[in-house]
Amino acid sequence: MSSFFSFSQLQILSFSNNVISVHLKAIYLLCIILMAFDPTEAQTAKLVINASRSSGKQIPDTFMGVFFEEINHAGAGGLWAELVNNRGFEAEGEKVPSSLHPWEVIGDKPAIVVSIDQTSVFQRNRNALRMEVHCDHSSSCLPDGVGISNPGFWGMNIEKGKKYKVVFYVRSTEGIDLKVSFVGTNGGKLASSEISGVGVNASTWRRVERVLEATETNHYSSLQITATRKGTVWLDQVSAMPLDTYKGHGFRMNLFQMVAELKPRIFRFPGGCYVEGNVLKNAFQWKQTIGPWENRPGHYGDVWDYWTDDGFGFFEGLQLAEDLNALPIWVFNNGISHSEQVNVSAISPSVQDALDGIEFAIGSPTSRWGSIRASMGHPKPFDLRYVAVGNEDCDIDKLRPFYLENYPIFYDSIKRAYPNIQIITNCDASKHQLPHPADLYDYHQYPQTAEDMFHKAKELDSSPRVGPKAFVSEYALNGGDAGNGTLLAAVAEAGFLIGLEKNSDVVSMVNYAPLFVNANNRSWTPDAIVFDSYQVYGTPSYWLIKLFKESSGATFLNSTLQTNSPTLAASAISWKSPVDGKSVLRIKVANLDKKAVIIEISIEGLESSVSFSKLTKTVLTSSNPMDENSFSEPNKVVPKESLIQNAGKIINVHIDPVSVTSFDFNM
Repeated sequence: MSSFFSFSQLQILSFSNNVISVHLKAIYLLCIILMAFDPTEAQTAKLVINASRSSGKQIPDTFMGVFFEEINHAGAGGLWAELVNNRGFEAEGEKVPSSLHPWEVIGDKPAIVVSIDQTSVFQRNRNALRMEVHCDHSSSCLPDGVGISNPGFWGMNIEKGKKYKVVFYVRSTEGIDLKVSFVGTNGGKLASSEISGVGVNASTWRRVERVLEATETNHYSSLQITATRKGTVWLDQVSAMPLDTYKGHGFRMNLFQMVAELKPRIFRFPGGCYVEGNVLKNAFQWKQTIGPWENRPGHYGDVWDYWTDDGFGFFEGLQLAEDLNALPIWVFNNGISHSEQVNVSAISPSVQDALDGIEFAIGSPTSRWGSIRASMGHPKPFDLRYVAVGNEDCDIDKLRPFYLENYPIFYDSIKRAYPNIQIITNCDASKHQLPHPADLYDYHQYPQTAEDMFHKAKELDSSPRVGPKAFVSEYALNGGDAGNGTLLAAVAEAGFLIGLEKNSDVVSMVNYAPLFVNANNRSWTPDAIVFDSYQVYGTPSYWLIKLFKESSGATFLNSTLQTNSPTLAASAISWKSPVDGKSVLRIKVANLDKKAVIIEISIEGLESSVSFSKLTKTVLTSSNPMDENSFSEPNKVVPKESLIQNAGKIINVHIDPVSVTSFDFNM
């Protein structure tokens, strides 16, 4: 800092005997303040870019993607728009009687007695709810009757003017006289419909469907089914879905749009540890998740400790990838859970299960499993090109030795039946040659500090340039620096992604993880997208991913960064805009330091006739590195755009402390 006086000079001045004036005292205090708040000047750096496309290299089309796992209620109560929690009363699985949670009983004994028995019409989920009603209008019933209520997943979002389809199965010893209603937190009815069948033989199961239109809005509503007629009523498979899901495919609209805006080229699903389970019984079993939703038994996801009805199943994952215009990557269980593993002599059923899954996805609509896909409304095969043999199962601390023995059996069997399917191994080939063939290898990174995250991509600088390429299928800053999604985490991840761009000759695909978190169930944090029953916002890491979405299929340009800072990174790419067909040159600079940087950007290799018609500067930063977004401040840390006029092939720009800055040159 420069000033009229140095601190040492000011220090020797005496305030006694009127030697120093009041004005000088003020200057003295001002200098102390300035020295406290601005102890150093901005650093300087130089970035030289060769913008000649002939000298660059193409980044794979599949580079930026997303990874969906059923964690943090990402699907159940989230992206999958089902409003009813535990719709089939199966949440305890084979245990009888099952837990009603979160269903609640409306009314007290002896007016109503509720239990669960195994008399359902559905063979794969036998539990049904038995409701004995001992009151009517003339006795001790409540004004609206007695019955059951479901709060959904921390409240159902019911909005005025919107329509919701309610479906349930019912039988009764007497005629049916029920009312189904959405009820707000104040007890007021938002929508309701009466189901009456007095005098009709109701002893056999029948399907009831009603479309309810809401007259008011309440974000934390519940669904009620009540009765005012004496008798015994059985209910099963109670569902409530908004009609405005994406293309009617069941995906909650605002959450789908958040993912679609990332323009992912690949979609990895359904896990993650969710695929494995703590025990194999609770692993994701794709065959249990297809066909009519009423027949899906659901399962307990014991890794993340909650029940899912499997409304979002194998078919829905493939459908979501198609809706996102992304290539699906199916991670299947390979006979390994967190506590169990199948040896070579018993692995054949698991291998056949994987082959059947591929047939379901891409087989002919007349094939055994392809015909089931066709019966679900998708006769055309899905575009499945990649499968991953397990998740994080490759000989971890010598606890899972069977992976190395079983993997070749999966590989050979799949390649023999489907030679074009690309197979991903869990074994890391970033430093050592693989002990088996593979098309790609999984590479996960969850560093605990921001600086470690920033520098992690350098580990791939020395990776072999031949052999299978890396699939960075899970990455994120974890630990204290990450909080619930801080600016600091996003900037650290920017340094990591810039390094992956530079190594895109050996990195084919990249996914942040996890994608979603329900704010009421933070099993893992941070995450890219946060939601509750009706709200949603992106963390700074989400907005960072958006800054990299054009990297897929772009040309990575050679560049040289001259700097003394170990926490400054930069890259340059070019691509043709799909809007007007013009070339765009994007420069990204990540500055993890608390000091600003003045960087001189020099662009070489362009024809002399090329000029920049517009330069857009986009900055992701905030006043505090630990700043986070929230429902109350969803845009606290988001990219902000501005225009730089009269840009030339050499420009000097200011880079904020702890920031990611993007410069787009339209040429």
